[in-house]
Amino acid sequence: MSTDKTPSVQDEEGGSEFFEYLLTHYRGLFATVVLLPVSAMYGAYIGIRNRLVFALQSAPAQHDLKVRKVMSQIEEWKRDGCKEKLCTARSGWKSMSEMVPKYKLTHRKIHIDMHDILDMDEQRGVVRVEPLVSMGQISRNLLPRGWTLPVMPELDNLTVGGLIMGFGVETSSHKYGLFQYICESFEIVTAEGKLLRCSRSENTELFHLIPWSHGTLGFLVAAELKIIPASKYVRIEYQPVYSLDDLVGQFESASRNTEENDFVEAILYGKETAVVMLGKFCDKIEPEGHLNCIGRWYQPWFYKHVETYLGSKTAGVEFLPLRDYYHRHTRSLFWAMEEIITFGNHPVFRWLLGWALPPRVELLKYTETQTTKNLREKSYVLQDMLMPMANLKKAIEYFDDHYTIYPLWLAPMAVYGSADNIGLIHPHTTEDGDVDVLYVDIGAYGTPRKANFDNRLAQPLLEKFVIDNNGYQALYAKTSLSRDDFAKMFDHSDYDRLRESLPYTTLAFDRVFDKVSSIGRASPVEIRKMQRDHRQSTQRTPL
Repeated sequence: MSTDKTPSVQDEEGGSEFFEYLLTHYRGLFATVVLLPVSAMYGAYIGIRNRLVFALQSAPAQHDLKVRKVMSQIEEWKRDGCKEKLCTARSGWKSMSEMVPKYKLTHRKIHIDMHDILDMDEQRGVVRVEPLVSMGQISRNLLPRGWTLPVMPELDNLTVGGLIMGFGVETSSHKYGLFQYICESFEIVTAEGKLLRCSRSENTELFHLIPWSHGTLGFLVAAELKIIPASKYVRIEYQPVYSLDDLVGQFESASRNTEENDFVEAILYGKETAVVMLGKFCDKIEPEGHLNCIGRWYQPWFYKHVETYLGSKTAGVEFLPLRDYYHRHTRSLFWAMEEIITFGNHPVFRWLLGWALPPRVELLKYTETQTTKNLREKSYVLQDMLMPMANLKKAIEYFDDHYTIYPLWLAPMAVYGSADNIGLIHPHTTEDGDVDVLYVDIGAYGTPRKANFDNRLAQPLLEKFVIDNNGYQALYAKTSLSRDDFAKMFDHSDYDRLRESLPYTTLAFDRVFDKVSSIGRASPVEIRKMQRDHRQSTQRTPL
Protein backbone atom coordinates (compact mmCIF):
# COMPACT_ATOMS: atom_id res chain seq x y z
CA MET A 1 0.00 0.00 0.00
CA SER A 2 1.50 3.35 -1.00
CA THR A 3 0.99 6.88 0.30
CA ASP A 4 1.86 10.34 -0.93
CA LYS A 5 2.56 11.62 2.55
CA THR A 6 5.99 11.71 4.13
CA PRO A 7 6.46 10.06 7.57
CA SER A 8 6.75 13.47 9.26
CA VAL A 9 3.39 14.58 7.87
CA GLN A 10 1.82 11.27 8.91
CA ASP A 11 3.28 11.65 12.39
CA GLU A 12 1.98 15.20 12.64
CA GLU A 13 -1.54 14.24 11.53
CA GLY A 14 -1.54 11.22 13.82
CA GLY A 15 -0.50 13.40 16.75
CA SER A 16 -3.17 15.95 15.88
CA GLU A 17 -5.87 13.27 15.73
CA PHE A 18 -4.76 11.86 19.10
CA PHE A 19 -4.78 15.34 20.66
CA GLU A 20 -8.28 16.03 19.32
CA TYR A 21 -9.46 12.68 20.65
CA LEU A 22 -8.02 13.56 24.08
CA LEU A 23 -9.67 16.99 24.12
CA THR A 24 -13.00 15.56 23.01
CA HIS A 25 -13.33 12.46 25.17
CA TYR A 26 -11.25 13.42 28.22
CA ARG A 27 -12.01 17.13 28.38
CA GLY A 28 -12.50 17.16 32.15
CA LEU A 29 -9.20 15.36 32.75
CA PHE A 30 -7.36 17.69 30.33
CA ALA A 31 -8.90 20.74 32.00
CA THR A 32 -7.82 19.44 35.42
CA VAL A 33 -4.26 18.43 34.54
CA VAL A 34 -3.36 21.18 32.05
CA LEU A 35 -5.78 24.12 32.04
CA LEU A 36 -6.16 24.57 35.79
CA PRO A 37 -2.40 24.90 36.56
CA VAL A 38 -1.86 27.26 33.61
CA SER A 39 -4.89 29.34 34.62
CA ALA A 40 -3.77 29.49 38.25
CA MET A 41 -0.25 30.67 37.36
CA TYR A 42 -1.55 33.30 34.95
CA GLY A 43 -4.12 34.50 37.49
CA ALA A 44 -1.45 34.76 40.21
CA TYR A 45 0.77 36.82 37.92
CA ILE A 46 -2.05 39.21 37.02
CA GLY A 47 -3.09 39.53 40.68
CA ILE A 48 0.43 40.37 41.88
CA ARG A 49 0.95 42.83 39.05
CA ASN A 50 -2.33 44.66 39.73
CA ARG A 51 -1.77 44.87 43.49
CA LEU A 52 1.74 46.22 42.97
CA VAL A 53 0.58 48.90 40.53
CA PHE A 54 -2.25 49.94 42.87
CA ALA A 55 0.05 50.05 45.92
CA LEU A 56 2.73 52.10 44.14
CA GLN A 57 0.10 54.41 42.62
CA SER A 58 2.06 54.39 39.37
CA ALA A 59 -0.94 54.02 37.06
CA PRO A 60 -2.12 57.67 36.91
CA ALA A 61 1.32 58.87 35.79
CA GLN A 62 1.34 56.36 32.95
CA HIS A 63 -2.27 56.79 31.86
CA ASP A 64 -1.85 59.99 29.85
CA LEU A 65 1.09 58.44 28.00
CA LYS A 66 -1.01 55.38 27.13
CA VAL A 67 -3.82 57.60 25.85
CA ARG A 68 -1.40 59.52 23.64
CA LYS A 69 -0.18 56.21 22.19
CA VAL A 70 -3.76 55.32 21.25
CA MET A 71 -4.23 58.70 19.61
CA SER A 72 -0.95 58.39 17.70
CA GLN A 73 -2.00 54.98 16.31
CA ILE A 74 -5.19 56.53 14.97
CA GLU A 75 -3.26 59.43 13.43
CA GLU A 76 -1.03 56.88 11.71
CA TRP A 77 -4.14 55.10 10.37
CA LYS A 78 -5.39 58.39 8.96
CA ARG A 79 -2.03 59.09 7.30
CA ASP A 80 -2.21 55.63 5.71
CA GLY A 81 -5.50 56.53 4.06
CA CYS A 82 -8.08 54.96 6.46
CA LYS A 83 -7.98 51.78 4.37
CA GLU A 84 -9.00 49.34 7.12
CA LYS A 85 -11.62 49.22 9.84
CA LEU A 86 -10.28 49.54 13.38
CA CYS A 87 -10.60 47.28 16.43
CA THR A 88 -8.72 46.77 19.68
CA ALA A 89 -5.66 44.52 19.64
CA ARG A 90 -6.85 42.58 22.69
CA SER A 91 -7.13 38.90 21.82
CA GLY A 92 -10.66 37.87 20.90
CA TRP A 93 -10.09 34.67 22.87
CA LYS A 94 -10.20 36.70 26.09
CA SER A 95 -13.83 37.72 25.69
CA MET A 96 -16.44 35.99 27.86
CA SER A 97 -18.42 35.03 24.76
CA GLU A 98 -18.36 31.45 23.49
CA MET A 99 -17.63 33.01 20.08
CA VAL A 100 -14.42 34.66 18.88
CA PRO A 101 -14.32 37.89 16.82
CA LYS A 102 -13.24 37.02 13.30
CA TYR A 103 -13.15 40.67 12.26
CA LYS A 104 -9.88 40.92 14.21
CA LEU A 105 -8.22 38.87 11.46
CA THR A 106 -8.77 41.66 8.91
CA HIS A 107 -9.11 44.89 10.90
CA ARG A 108 -6.28 47.19 11.94
CA LYS A 109 -5.49 46.57 15.60
CA ILE A 110 -5.17 49.48 18.02
CA HIS A 111 -3.16 48.55 21.10
CA ILE A 112 -4.89 49.62 24.32
CA ASP A 113 -2.88 48.32 27.28
CA MET A 114 -5.07 49.75 30.02
CA HIS A 115 -5.90 47.61 33.06
CA ASP A 116 -5.30 49.84 36.10
CA ILE A 117 -7.35 51.56 38.79
CA LEU A 118 -6.39 55.21 38.42
CA ASP A 119 -7.75 56.98 41.49
CA MET A 120 -10.64 57.11 43.95
CA ASP A 121 -12.41 60.27 45.05
CA GLU A 122 -14.26 59.47 48.27
CA GLN A 123 -15.79 62.95 48.50
CA ARG A 124 -17.38 62.67 45.05
CA GLY A 125 -18.03 58.95 45.55
CA VAL A 126 -16.33 57.77 42.34
CA VAL A 127 -13.47 55.55 41.26
CA ARG A 128 -11.72 56.18 37.94
CA VAL A 129 -10.54 53.09 36.11
CA GLU A 130 -9.13 51.95 32.80
CA PRO A 131 -11.26 49.71 30.54
CA LEU A 132 -9.50 46.38 31.20
CA VAL A 133 -9.89 46.57 34.97
CA SER A 134 -11.75 43.45 36.15
CA MET A 135 -14.45 43.00 38.75
CA GLY A 136 -12.12 40.81 40.82
CA GLN A 137 -9.51 43.56 40.73
CA ILE A 138 -12.02 46.19 41.86
CA SER A 139 -13.45 44.11 44.72
CA ARG A 140 -9.98 43.17 46.01
CA ASN A 141 -8.85 46.81 46.08
CA LEU A 142 -12.00 48.70 47.08
CA LEU A 143 -13.45 46.48 49.80
CA PRO A 144 -10.47 46.77 52.19
CA ARG A 145 -10.87 50.55 51.93
CA GLY A 146 -14.56 50.33 52.86
CA TRP A 147 -16.05 50.97 49.41
CA THR A 148 -17.77 48.98 46.70
CA LEU A 149 -19.58 49.42 43.40
CA PRO A 150 -23.39 49.60 43.56
CA VAL A 151 -23.43 46.97 40.77
CA MET A 152 -20.62 44.39 40.97
CA PRO A 153 -21.16 41.68 38.30
CA GLU A 154 -20.27 38.31 39.78
CA LEU A 155 -17.54 36.77 37.60
CA ASP A 156 -13.98 37.80 38.51
CA ASN A 157 -12.72 38.30 34.95
CA LEU A 158 -15.49 40.55 33.63
CA THR A 159 -13.95 43.87 32.61
CA VAL A 160 -15.24 47.41 32.96
CA GLY A 161 -14.96 47.98 29.20
CA GLY A 162 -16.92 44.83 28.38
CA LEU A 163 -19.64 45.68 30.89
CA ILE A 164 -20.00 49.21 29.48
CA MET A 165 -19.74 48.45 25.77
CA GLY A 166 -21.86 45.32 26.22
CA PHE A 167 -24.04 44.97 29.28
CA GLY A 168 -23.62 44.15 32.96
CA VAL A 169 -26.14 43.02 35.52
CA GLU A 170 -26.01 41.91 39.14
CA THR A 171 -28.51 41.12 41.85
CA SER A 172 -28.45 44.77 42.98
CA SER A 173 -29.58 45.91 39.53
CA HIS A 174 -33.23 46.14 40.62
CA LYS A 175 -32.04 49.02 42.79
CA TYR A 176 -29.28 50.66 40.73
CA GLY A 177 -29.99 49.45 37.20
CA LEU A 178 -27.54 47.94 34.75
CA PHE A 179 -23.80 48.54 35.05
CA GLN A 180 -24.03 51.45 32.60
CA TYR A 181 -26.17 53.41 35.07
CA ILE A 182 -23.44 53.52 37.74
CA CYS A 183 -21.10 55.22 35.24
CA GLU A 184 -20.56 58.92 35.85
CA SER A 185 -18.37 59.60 32.82
CA PHE A 186 -16.50 57.98 29.94
CA GLU A 187 -13.29 59.04 28.27
CA ILE A 188 -13.27 58.09 24.59
CA VAL A 189 -10.68 58.40 21.84
CA THR A 190 -12.70 58.95 18.69
CA ALA A 191 -11.97 57.81 15.15
CA GLU A 192 -10.82 61.37 14.51
CA GLY A 193 -8.09 60.84 17.12
CA LYS A 194 -9.57 63.21 19.69
CA LEU A 195 -10.01 62.55 23.41
CA LEU A 196 -13.58 63.31 24.53
CA ARG A 197 -15.03 63.26 28.03
CA CYS A 198 -18.68 62.19 28.02
CA SER A 199 -21.11 62.61 30.90
CA ARG A 200 -24.69 63.66 31.53
CA SER A 201 -23.59 67.26 30.95
CA GLU A 202 -20.77 66.86 28.38
CA ASN A 203 -21.20 65.16 25.00
CA THR A 204 -24.48 63.89 26.42
CA GLU A 205 -25.68 62.02 23.36
CA LEU A 206 -22.45 60.06 23.08
CA PHE A 207 -22.59 59.31 26.82
CA HIS A 208 -26.00 57.65 26.47
CA LEU A 209 -25.14 55.72 23.30
CA ILE A 210 -21.77 54.25 24.29
CA PRO A 211 -23.40 51.42 26.35
CA TRP A 212 -24.29 48.45 24.12
CA SER A 213 -22.28 49.99 21.24
CA HIS A 214 -19.50 47.34 21.35
CA GLY A 215 -16.70 49.72 20.50
CA THR A 216 -18.32 51.14 17.37
CA LEU A 217 -18.31 54.79 18.46
CA GLY A 218 -14.77 55.11 19.79
CA PHE A 219 -12.15 53.54 22.02
CA LEU A 220 -12.90 53.63 25.75
CA VAL A 221 -9.79 54.67 27.70
CA ALA A 222 -11.24 55.47 31.14
CA ALA A 223 -14.50 55.53 33.09
CA GLU A 224 -15.67 57.00 36.37
CA LEU A 225 -17.86 54.62 38.38
CA LYS A 226 -20.02 55.40 41.38
CA ILE A 227 -18.95 53.88 44.69
CA ILE A 228 -20.93 53.35 47.88
CA PRO A 229 -19.89 52.36 51.42
CA ALA A 230 -19.29 48.61 51.78
CA SER A 231 -20.38 46.38 54.65
CA LYS A 232 -18.57 43.34 56.02
CA TYR A 233 -21.35 40.86 55.23
CA VAL A 234 -24.47 40.22 53.23
CA ARG A 235 -27.38 38.72 55.12
CA ILE A 236 -28.97 36.17 52.76
CA GLU A 237 -32.45 34.80 53.30
CA TYR A 238 -33.14 31.66 51.25
CA GLN A 239 -36.83 31.22 50.44
CA PRO A 240 -37.77 27.88 48.83
CA VAL A 241 -40.83 28.03 46.59
CA TYR A 242 -42.82 25.16 45.07
CA SER A 243 -45.02 26.69 42.40
CA LEU A 244 -44.42 28.95 39.43
CA ASP A 245 -47.07 31.45 40.55
CA ASP A 246 -45.47 31.73 44.01
CA LEU A 247 -42.05 32.18 42.45
CA VAL A 248 -43.18 34.98 40.12
CA GLY A 249 -45.14 36.71 42.88
CA GLN A 250 -42.37 36.56 45.48
CA PHE A 251 -39.63 37.47 43.03
CA GLU A 252 -41.44 40.50 41.62
CA SER A 253 -42.50 41.71 45.06
CA ALA A 254 -38.94 41.42 46.38
CA SER A 255 -37.50 43.12 43.29
CA ARG A 256 -39.77 46.16 43.69
CA ASN A 257 -38.90 46.46 47.40
CA THR A 258 -35.63 48.38 47.03
CA GLU A 259 -35.79 49.70 50.60
CA GLU A 260 -35.60 46.26 52.21
CA ASN A 261 -33.61 44.29 49.65
CA ASP A 262 -30.14 45.28 48.50
CA PHE A 263 -29.85 42.08 46.46
CA VAL A 264 -32.47 39.81 44.84
CA GLU A 265 -31.79 36.57 42.97
CA ALA A 266 -33.51 33.30 42.19
CA ILE A 267 -32.35 29.93 40.92
CA LEU A 268 -34.92 27.61 39.32
CA TYR A 269 -34.24 23.89 39.64
CA GLY A 270 -37.49 22.99 37.86
CA LYS A 271 -40.61 24.73 36.61
CA GLU A 272 -42.25 24.53 40.03
CA THR A 273 -39.19 24.51 42.31
CA ALA A 274 -36.87 27.41 43.02
CA VAL A 275 -35.05 29.27 45.75
CA VAL A 276 -35.47 33.04 45.99
CA MET A 277 -32.58 34.83 47.73
CA LEU A 278 -32.95 38.20 49.43
CA GLY A 279 -29.77 40.01 50.46
CA LYS A 280 -29.09 42.92 52.78
CA PHE A 281 -25.84 44.71 53.67
CA CYS A 282 -24.88 44.21 57.33
CA ASP A 283 -21.82 44.54 59.57
CA LYS A 284 -22.40 41.87 62.19
CA ILE A 285 -23.64 38.29 62.41
CA GLU A 286 -26.98 37.94 64.17
CA PRO A 287 -28.14 34.84 66.12
CA GLU A 288 -30.81 34.09 63.47
CA GLY A 289 -28.14 32.73 61.11
CA HIS A 290 -24.52 31.65 60.81
CA LEU A 291 -21.40 32.72 58.92
CA ASN A 292 -20.79 30.90 55.63
CA CYS A 293 -17.48 31.69 53.90
CA ILE A 294 -18.78 30.25 50.64
CA GLY A 295 -15.83 31.67 48.70
CA ARG A 296 -13.27 29.33 50.27
CA TRP A 297 -11.88 26.80 47.83
CA TYR A 298 -13.21 23.74 49.64
CA GLN A 299 -16.79 24.95 49.93
CA PRO A 300 -19.56 23.46 47.73
CA TRP A 301 -20.38 25.30 44.54
CA PHE A 302 -22.88 28.00 45.41
CA TYR A 303 -25.81 26.76 43.34
CA LYS A 304 -25.40 23.30 44.85
CA HIS A 305 -25.45 24.82 48.32
CA VAL A 306 -28.59 26.81 47.50
CA GLU A 307 -30.30 23.63 46.31
CA THR A 308 -30.06 22.16 49.82
CA TYR A 309 -32.78 24.59 50.92
CA LEU A 310 -35.32 22.81 48.72
CA GLY A 311 -37.35 20.47 50.86
CA SER A 312 -37.54 22.99 53.66
CA LYS A 313 -40.85 24.68 54.42
CA THR A 314 -39.25 27.72 56.02
CA ALA A 315 -36.64 30.25 54.98
CA GLY A 316 -33.03 29.91 56.07
CA VAL A 317 -30.62 32.72 56.91
CA GLU A 318 -26.85 32.96 56.43
CA PHE A 319 -24.24 35.70 56.55
CA LEU A 320 -21.74 35.74 53.69
CA PRO A 321 -18.57 37.86 53.61
CA LEU A 322 -19.21 40.58 51.03
CA ARG A 323 -16.51 39.54 48.56
CA ASP A 324 -17.58 35.90 48.87
CA TYR A 325 -21.10 36.97 47.97
CA TYR A 326 -20.03 39.04 44.99
CA HIS A 327 -18.05 36.22 43.41
CA ARG A 328 -20.18 33.29 44.58
CA HIS A 329 -20.67 32.00 41.02
CA THR A 330 -17.06 32.41 39.86
CA ARG A 331 -15.57 29.03 40.81
CA SER A 332 -18.29 27.06 39.03
CA LEU A 333 -19.03 29.66 36.29
CA PHE A 334 -22.59 29.44 37.60
CA TRP A 335 -23.16 25.75 36.68
CA ALA A 336 -21.32 25.59 33.37
CA MET A 337 -18.27 24.03 35.04
CA GLU A 338 -20.21 20.85 35.84
CA GLU A 339 -20.33 19.96 32.14
CA ILE A 340 -16.56 20.46 31.74
CA ILE A 341 -15.22 18.98 34.99
CA THR A 342 -18.06 16.70 36.01
CA PHE A 343 -16.34 15.77 39.28
CA GLY A 344 -15.47 19.39 40.15
CA ASN A 345 -17.91 19.65 43.06
CA HIS A 346 -16.75 16.40 44.66
CA PRO A 347 -15.38 17.13 48.17
CA VAL A 348 -12.00 15.52 47.38
CA PHE A 349 -11.58 17.61 44.22
CA ARG A 350 -12.63 20.79 46.03
CA TRP A 351 -10.10 20.24 48.83
CA LEU A 352 -7.25 19.43 46.45
CA LEU A 353 -7.91 21.71 43.46
CA GLY A 354 -10.88 23.93 44.26
CA TRP A 355 -8.49 26.86 44.72
CA ALA A 356 -7.52 26.66 41.01
CA LEU A 357 -11.08 26.98 39.65
CA PRO A 358 -12.21 28.14 37.21
CA PRO A 359 -9.93 27.50 34.22
CA ARG A 360 -9.46 30.53 31.98
CA VAL A 361 -12.34 30.95 29.54
CA GLU A 362 -9.95 31.68 26.66
CA LEU A 363 -8.16 28.36 27.24
CA LEU A 364 -11.46 26.49 27.27
CA LYS A 365 -12.38 28.10 23.97
CA TYR A 366 -9.00 27.53 22.37
CA THR A 367 -9.04 23.82 23.16
CA GLU A 368 -12.45 23.20 21.60
CA THR A 369 -12.42 20.53 18.91
CA GLN A 370 -14.58 20.04 15.82
CA THR A 371 -16.51 17.31 17.62
CA THR A 372 -17.21 19.41 20.71
CA LYS A 373 -18.08 22.38 18.46
CA ASN A 374 -20.72 20.34 16.65
CA LEU A 375 -22.14 19.04 19.93
CA ARG A 376 -22.18 22.51 21.48
CA GLU A 377 -23.88 24.18 18.54
CA LYS A 378 -26.61 21.54 18.52
CA SER A 379 -27.03 20.72 22.20
CA TYR A 380 -25.63 23.54 24.36
CA VAL A 381 -27.17 26.87 25.38
CA LEU A 382 -25.43 29.96 26.71
CA GLN A 383 -27.88 32.86 26.71
CA ASP A 384 -29.13 35.77 28.80
CA MET A 385 -32.49 37.16 27.79
CA LEU A 386 -33.68 40.43 29.33
CA MET A 387 -37.45 40.40 29.67
CA PRO A 388 -39.96 42.87 31.14
CA MET A 389 -40.90 41.72 34.63
CA ALA A 390 -44.52 41.56 33.49
CA ASN A 391 -43.56 38.74 31.09
CA LEU A 392 -41.53 36.67 33.55
CA LYS A 393 -44.05 33.84 33.92
CA LYS A 394 -44.55 33.61 30.17
CA ALA A 395 -40.77 33.49 29.64
CA ILE A 396 -40.23 30.70 32.18
CA GLU A 397 -43.02 28.68 30.59
CA TYR A 398 -41.39 29.22 27.19
CA PHE A 399 -38.03 27.95 28.42
CA ASP A 400 -39.69 24.96 30.06
CA ASP A 401 -41.70 24.07 26.93
CA HIS A 402 -38.93 24.57 24.37
CA TYR A 403 -35.73 23.89 26.34
CA THR A 404 -36.44 22.20 29.69
CA ILE A 405 -33.11 23.61 30.88
CA TYR A 406 -32.32 23.86 34.59
CA PRO A 407 -31.00 25.54 36.62
CA LEU A 408 -32.20 28.91 35.32
CA TRP A 409 -30.85 32.13 36.82
CA LEU A 410 -33.05 35.13 37.54
CA ALA A 411 -31.71 38.59 38.36
CA PRO A 412 -33.97 41.67 38.38
CA MET A 413 -32.79 44.89 36.78
CA ALA A 414 -33.98 48.37 36.03
CA VAL A 415 -33.75 49.81 32.51
CA TYR A 416 -33.89 53.57 32.77
CA GLY A 417 -34.52 56.09 30.04
CA SER A 418 -32.52 59.29 29.54
CA ALA A 419 -34.15 62.69 29.63
CA ASP A 420 -34.31 62.72 25.84
CA ASN A 421 -35.01 58.97 25.58
CA ILE A 422 -31.62 58.42 23.94
CA GLY A 423 -30.20 54.91 23.99
CA LEU A 424 -30.26 51.51 22.34
CA ILE A 425 -32.62 50.06 24.97
CA HIS A 426 -35.62 51.63 26.68
CA PRO A 427 -38.01 51.00 29.59
CA HIS A 428 -40.99 48.77 28.88
CA THR A 429 -44.29 50.39 27.96
CA THR A 430 -47.21 48.24 29.09
CA GLU A 431 -50.44 47.63 27.16
CA ASP A 432 -52.06 50.29 29.37
CA GLY A 433 -49.46 52.84 28.31
CA ASP A 434 -47.61 52.84 31.64
CA VAL A 435 -43.82 52.83 31.74
CA ASP A 436 -42.19 50.09 33.82
CA VAL A 437 -38.40 50.12 34.25
CA LEU A 438 -38.24 46.67 35.86
CA TYR A 439 -36.87 43.81 33.77
CA VAL A 440 -35.45 40.42 34.64
CA ASP A 441 -32.35 38.72 33.27
CA ILE A 442 -33.07 35.05 32.56
CA GLY A 443 -29.79 33.17 32.28
CA ALA A 444 -29.89 29.79 30.54
CA TYR A 445 -26.58 27.93 30.63
CA GLY A 446 -26.12 24.24 29.88
CA THR A 447 -27.60 21.29 28.03
CA PRO A 448 -31.41 21.29 27.72
CA ARG A 449 -33.33 18.12 28.62
CA LYS A 450 -35.91 18.62 25.88
CA ALA A 451 -36.19 15.52 23.70
CA ASN A 452 -34.58 15.89 20.25
CA PHE A 453 -33.40 19.39 21.13
CA ASP A 454 -31.47 21.25 18.44
CA ASN A 455 -30.34 24.75 19.36
CA ARG A 456 -29.81 25.65 15.72
CA LEU A 457 -33.60 25.47 15.38
CA ALA A 458 -34.53 26.62 18.88
CA GLN A 459 -32.50 29.82 19.05
CA PRO A 460 -34.22 31.72 16.19
CA LEU A 461 -37.57 30.88 17.75
CA LEU A 462 -36.37 32.11 21.16
CA GLU A 463 -35.15 35.37 19.66
CA LYS A 464 -38.52 35.88 17.96
CA PHE A 465 -40.23 35.27 21.31
CA VAL A 466 -38.00 37.88 22.94
CA ILE A 467 -38.76 40.47 20.24
CA ASP A 468 -42.50 39.76 20.38
CA ASN A 469 -42.44 40.27 24.16
CA ASN A 470 -40.39 43.49 24.18
CA GLY A 471 -37.21 41.95 25.50
CA TYR A 472 -33.52 42.17 24.65
CA GLN A 473 -30.78 39.63 24.05
CA ALA A 474 -27.43 39.94 25.81
CA LEU A 475 -25.03 40.37 22.91
CA TYR A 476 -22.02 38.59 24.43
CA ALA A 477 -23.79 35.37 23.44
CA LYS A 478 -24.38 33.84 20.04
CA THR A 479 -27.16 35.46 18.03
CA SER A 480 -28.94 34.27 14.92
CA LEU A 481 -30.86 37.52 14.45
CA SER A 482 -31.12 38.90 10.93
CA ARG A 483 -30.19 42.53 10.39
CA ASP A 484 -33.89 43.48 10.23
CA ASP A 485 -34.78 41.62 13.44
CA PHE A 486 -31.75 43.11 15.18
CA ALA A 487 -33.13 46.55 14.32
CA LYS A 488 -36.50 45.53 15.78
CA MET A 489 -34.91 44.47 19.06
CA PHE A 490 -32.59 47.47 19.51
CA ASP A 491 -33.33 51.12 18.76
CA HIS A 492 -30.49 52.31 16.51
CA SER A 493 -32.08 55.53 15.27
CA ASP A 494 -30.00 57.91 17.43
CA TYR A 495 -26.97 55.63 17.16
CA ASP A 496 -27.00 55.69 13.35
CA ARG A 497 -27.42 59.45 13.24
CA LEU A 498 -24.55 59.98 15.70
CA ARG A 499 -22.23 57.70 13.75
CA GLU A 500 -22.86 59.73 10.62
CA SER A 501 -22.12 62.98 12.45
CA LEU A 502 -18.82 61.92 14.05
CA PRO A 503 -15.86 62.42 11.67
CA TYR A 504 -14.20 59.21 10.38
CA THR A 505 -16.51 56.97 12.48
CA THR A 506 -18.16 55.11 9.60
CA LEU A 507 -14.72 54.61 8.03
CA ALA A 508 -13.18 53.35 11.26
CA PHE A 509 -15.81 51.16 12.90
CA ASP A 510 -18.28 48.45 11.96
CA ARG A 511 -21.87 48.80 13.08
CA VAL A 512 -22.91 46.79 16.14
CA PHE A 513 -24.65 44.08 14.13
CA ASP A 514 -21.54 43.51 12.01
CA LYS A 515 -19.49 42.84 15.16
CA VAL A 516 -21.80 40.67 17.23
CA SER A 517 -23.58 38.59 14.56
CA SER A 518 -22.17 35.63 12.64
CA ILE A 519 -20.75 38.18 10.21
CA GLY A 520 -18.27 39.36 12.85
CA ARG A 521 -17.86 36.28 15.06
CA ALA A 522 -17.21 32.59 14.59
CA SER A 523 -16.68 29.49 16.68
CA PRO A 524 -13.18 28.88 18.13
CA VAL A 525 -12.65 25.96 15.71
CA GLU A 526 -13.53 28.13 12.70
CA ILE A 527 -11.23 30.90 13.92
CA ARG A 528 -8.29 28.52 14.30
CA LYS A 529 -8.85 27.29 10.73
CA MET A 530 -8.95 30.89 9.44
CA GLN A 531 -5.72 31.65 11.31
CA ARG A 532 -3.99 28.58 9.83
CA ASP A 533 -5.17 29.45 6.32
CA HIS A 534 -3.96 33.02 6.76
CA ARG A 535 -0.53 31.90 7.97
CA GLN A 536 -0.17 29.45 5.10
CA SER A 537 -1.15 32.08 2.52
CA THR A 538 1.38 34.58 3.86
CA GLN A 539 4.17 31.98 4.15
CA ARG A 540 3.64 30.54 0.67
CA THR A 541 6.55 31.42 -1.62
CA PRO A 542 5.61 32.27 -5.21
CA LEU A 543 7.23 30.07 -7.90
